[in-house]
Amino acid sequence: MDTTCIIVEDQPPAQRVLEKYIKDFGSLKLLAVFSDAIKALAFLKTEDVDIIFLDVHLPKLSGIEFLKISNKQPHPKVILTTAFSDYALEGYELDIVDYLLKPFSFERFIKAVSKATALLSSDNRSATPEDGLRHSDQEASAKHIFIKSGSEYLNIHLDHINYINSDGDYTMVYLRDKKHLVAHPLRYWLEILPSHQFCQVHKSYIINIQAVSKVTGGQVYLGDVTLPVGRTYKEAFAERFLK
Repeated sequence: MDTTCIIVEDQPPAQRVLEKYIKDFGSLKLLAVFSDAIKALAFLKTEDVDIIFLDVHLPKLSGIEFLKISNKQPHPKVILTTAFSDYALEGYELDIVDYLLKPFSFERFIKAVSKATALLSSDNRSATPEDGLRHSDQEASAKHIFIKSGSEYLNIHLDHINYINSDGDYTMVYLRDKKHLVAHPLRYWLEILPSHQFCQVHKSYIINIQAVSKVTGGQVYLGDVTLPVGRTYKEAFAERFLK
């Protein structure tokens, strides 16, 4: 089952851009598009939604006002979309996931959605057993991520990532049988990858815990690859995973 979403946006061109990005992303299911927040509030009374793409400037009720009065539980992950940056701070105080400043690229859209799906996955892990069963399909959909390699956007399963190596403002993503150079620094991956599965072990490396075959002293083995465990990260790594 795909991650569900709605669009709350009163400008048709902006609606079309979001609809195209959602379609191209692949694992998002668009449930509805609303031109004003009041209709969206009515929809949320009866329907569960994972992600809301919310414009700030809306007729009748602004996006910020919508956030202040919405009491939907479980609380959907909100990604603000607007042509103005003035509302960024207020939006983050209302616990939004990300802030997309129009016009935004598909790559920037991917980053925002990846953050939202990672948070959804984290919420599912901390849910009650009943909630965990109800959202198991949603959690599975959060196991994929898009990366831009060259001119292509690739849909990668998180389990296929062995480790990520920093190279300044770029990173090399090593999969089971190939690698991809990506124009993101290491801190980008720390923001969007699920922390229960990925861990930084060195200033230059993030590893997939599931790919680890052995840990000895200051080294971690991922199949035939050996990576160093930095002194700064050794204690936290040991406390979380070497129990």
